[in-house]
Amino acid sequence: MYRKIVTLIEFAVLIIFTFVSLVCGMNLGDKAKAENLIPARSWDDLSSQIKEQCRQFNGEVSIIIKDLHTGRVIDLDSNKLYPSASLVKLPVMIGCFYANNEKKICLENSLELKRRYRIKGSGKLLRVPNGTAFSIDELISFMIAESNNGATNMLIDCLGFDYLNYCFEKIGLRNTNISRHVLDSRSRSKGRENYTSAADMAFLLERIYNQKIINAYFSRKSLEILKKQKVNDRIPAHLPESIEVAHKTGLEKGVCHDVGIVFTPKGDFLICVLTHYQYNHARRAKKLISKISYLTYIYYQYRSDDGRKIS
Repeated sequence: MYRKIVTLIEFAVLIIFTFVSLVCGMNLGDKAKAENLIPARSWDDLSSQIKEQCRQFNGEVSIIIKDLHTGRVIDLDSNKLYPSASLVKLPVMIGCFYANNEKKICLENSLELKRRYRIKGSGKLLRVPNGTAFSIDELISFMIAESNNGATNMLIDCLGFDYLNYCFEKIGLRNTNISRHVLDSRSRSKGRENYTSAADMAFLLERIYNQKIINAYFSRKSLEILKKQKVNDRIPAHLPESIEVAHKTGLEKGVCHDVGIVFTPKGDFLICVLTHYQYNHARRAKKLISKISYLTYIYYQYRSDDGRKIS
């Protein structure tokens, strides 16, 4: 009797283990097939897949995807100008680091929260009293990781529009400017807009990746802050949780963006997707960005080409 019970328990454990193995063992290829997505076997196949996704999108799309080992690029209208929305926070961060390096500011110095900075999308700044002091370093982290609008405007006022535009030009950005605060709808209605392009964002991210922004320390610091991004409904949305993504989102009426670097065991890639549309919501744009990211990721897992570096 005892042996029968033991046998039954062992059999039950085996059944449970098999079931769990089947569920957990579903690989990315199976998931892709379930969503009618066929893993690309070559870079050209991936390019065709992504361009087809863009053709199906009812709006404007600009893309750069770059293999950071081989140098191969998928480019779709990458120099087209778009309202940058919160993407402008990425070069503002670099502007802060330049200002620190030029001794214009010190990252440990504090800025005081004022009433005008308590605006929508300002997170923890809305939960503390006016007069609360935050270090510039803290505000940079809030600006990127939480996309905090109040923190961004505090840093813009600290440095000034002229200095930031000087920094953008010094970095080598060709299509990026800052002419108004974030969430300043009054200035936007008067035609003052912040612009950028996929090409500029890709250029900036690659310089960060290659440790060519100011110096290795600030490049690594930039990357670590970008990895702490809490808005993860686009590039990382369908990627495994174990995959690191350093990225920055942008969202405003009519535009939805995400730009970043995805780190995988089989190669790192840069991905910048900017969109402009007439919908009343961003769901379709977010879905497009997450699908393009996912297609690129599964290419890296199943590619049949050799991934040799281009000379």
